[in-house]
Amino acid sequence: MKKNTPNLAFSFSKIYCSLFGHDYLLSKNVTHHIKEYTCAHCGEQATTNSRGRLEVMTPKLKEINNALAFVHAKKQAKASNPNTSLKIAL
Repeated sequence: MKKNTPNLAFSFSKIYCSLFGHDYLLSKNVTHHIKEYTCAHCGEQATTNSRGRLEVMTPKLKEINNALAFVHAKKQAKASNPNTSLKIAL
């Protein structure tokens, strides 16, 4: 029988990241210039801010990135299909 261990603050992956730094891998392209990253060791998430620097992901940033991704996808879909433009009836 597997024994459940409580959620410990001690973790080798967290120690590794605190000593050597995070190893961020691209996890999601939000737009052309905003991306989301996840650490390969500890799972910490980060995103690029308005200055292009990495910032730790918060629930508010996650919500903003989701909204930006939606708007960006909608804009890309509209740009790729020019026949969906507004037609004026004569």
